[in-house]
Amino acid sequence: MNIAILIAGGSGHRVGQEIPKQFIHVYDKPVLIYTLEGFQKHPQIDEIGLVCLDGWHDVVRAYARQFDIDKLKWIISGGETAQESIREGVYHLEGKCREEDTVIIHDGIRPLVDDSVLSDVIQKCEKYGNAVTALPYNEQIFVADDAMSTVRYIPRETLRRVATPQAYKFGRLDRAYHEAFEKEIGIHGSSYTNTMMVELGERLYFANGSDKNIKITTKDDLELFKAYLKMEKDSWLK
Repeated sequence: MNIAILIAGGSGHRVGQEIPKQFIHVYDKPVLIYTLEGFQKHPQIDEIGLVCLDGWHDVVRAYARQFDIDKLKWIISGGETAQESIREGVYHLEGKCREEDTVIIHDGIRPLVDDSVLSDVIQKCEKYGNAVTALPYNEQIFVADDAMSTVRYIPRETLRRVATPQAYKFGRLDRAYHEAFEKEIGIHGSSYTNTMMVELGERLYFANGSDKNIKITTKDDLELFKAYLKMEKDSWLK
């Protein structure tokens, strides 16, 4: 079974709106619903769970009914950090998942997840035991020697931009979160599941990513999202 955990516990202060960014309406539909629809329509996703802000659970259930998101099976509250929220989602599956079930973790504010990206991350996880969506890094990266200069760069061929969705076999994922929080490894600051797994000694495997898979954190991101929704693919593009 393939179970998606969507993380929508943030308050979204950087967008500067009165409601959390995942609930901002874009063309009469909340951002979070676009994300849920991407998982709803994918044939390999069996169930969806949501880690959500307190006070918004009933709102999400109403939206799910309105937009026919019937794969959404449960909603729980998140923690103070992204890692705590993901942990709560993983722990909620204890006793409900088998060791070899695949858990796909995704940011609720990445509403343009592509079918092919989801398919590839699931396929790679089946083959290797985990998978993280990744893209090459196309800019030159220099390491600051001081505030004004540099003498060293990192070859961009060695870099990848990793995002969500990420997929892990449930048994290993569940044990990893217990170990990480017991030993306080990979749970602080901007840590996420992928960085935590590496700090715990896990080798991660790359799956296909997409430049359209933007994370909405600012007003500019919202405008970009709206542009993507309106954009029609040119017929000459393969």
